[in-house]
Amino acid sequence: MEELRYLTARRAAEELGVSVATLYAYVSRGMIRSEAAGGRGRRYRAEDVRRLKERKQRRRDPDAVVEGALSWGTPVLESQITLVTDDGLYYRGRDAVALSGGSTVEEVAALIWTGDPGEAADLFAGDPPELPPRARDAKDGLPPVEAFQVLLPLAGAGDPAAYDLRAEAVARTGARILRIMATAVSGEAAPGLAETLGRGWCPRDSGATAHLGAALILCADHELPVSTFAARCVASSEATPYAVVAAGLAAMGGVRHGGQIELVQAFFREVEAVGSARAAISGRLRRGERIPGFGHSLYPGGDPRGAQLLRITASAHPDSAAVALSADVVQEALELIDERPTVDLGLVTLAQTLGLPPGGAVALFALGRTIGWIGHAIEQYASGTLIRPRARYVGEPVR
Repeated sequence: MEELRYLTARRAAEELGVSVATLYAYVSRGMIRSEAAGGRGRRYRAEDVRRLKERKQRRRDPDAVVEGALSWGTPVLESQITLVTDDGLYYRGRDAVALSGGSTVEEVAALIWTGDPGEAADLFAGDPPELPPRARDAKDGLPPVEAFQVLLPLAGAGDPAAYDLRAEAVARTGARILRIMATAVSGEAAPGLAETLGRGWCPRDSGATAHLGAALILCADHELPVSTFAARCVASSEATPYAVVAAGLAAMGGVRHGGQIELVQAFFREVEAVGSARAAISGRLRRGERIPGFGHSLYPGGDPRGAQLLRITASAHPDSAAVALSADVVQEALELIDERPTVDLGLVTLAQTLGLPPGGAVALFALGRTIGWIGHAIEQYASGTLIRPRARYVGEPVR
């Protein structure tokens, strides 16, 4: 993590577009913090360099900074939850890939919500909440995510404790929401979230629980995608955590977010029908169509979440037809478009290998990301601020 928090003098100067001498001047004026790095060398706080760089950009062209902020641009708010680097994902400073192999879902939820994974046992104590009878009836026959959208408002209406917006209370409400969702989608109940899904979806596969848990952890948060921003906006109005999760689910359902998973599933069916991954990809390229499940703007070297999901799935099920199909697609995509798989492709491969029910891959994504939405709600409630940006009017002049 050191290279994520600190820069060398040369790298810091390059980031700012100044000489090393000017960098030293910034340090002497208290604009950038530095500390000894062994010997006579020093290292410089990366966050200070980034903030100074952004201030300089705002002074040069404030309108351009504002216009770019809402599309992969300048950060619009601060969060202590997730750091995304070119090749890594970290929850409160801990590597998400490592967490997916050595922690429970509940521990990661507690880490994101409170900063202490040891709080998991207390937050998730007791029996899973009972679904209201009308919620059980309303969700029948619906795909998992649509079932979540129906049952959460009904469950929230019967949970007066959800109106307590103190951090610890919100974490407890988040635990209840997750357990309601997992029980509803699996039809079973178990002490842990991954166990609940495994018991309902893969009762004959003893190793499935660990893989489902890893998927939930890898999907838990990803900084500020559209669903999380929507969730924070709703939290800023001091609506309940149930409403926050409902907002996240609504945004996640769009084709440019969670809907990408369904596009990957359709693409896999296309590859099977054509009989050749290379032919299917080539055909899409000739038609000017995208190859879903490949390339992520934040990971030029490849999405570590997708890579990890493919790794654990192939390791546990090396003879799976879904693993073979996925591996063929990944290899051909690398050769033809030089792109690597995203978490969407990893989730589809895992879901097809385990034989999850229709909508299972999207449900995994939604359940995992609910952890992050609750974490962001806790931050937003604590800030006491309302997210209310202004719009620049470009319409008809006043008459």
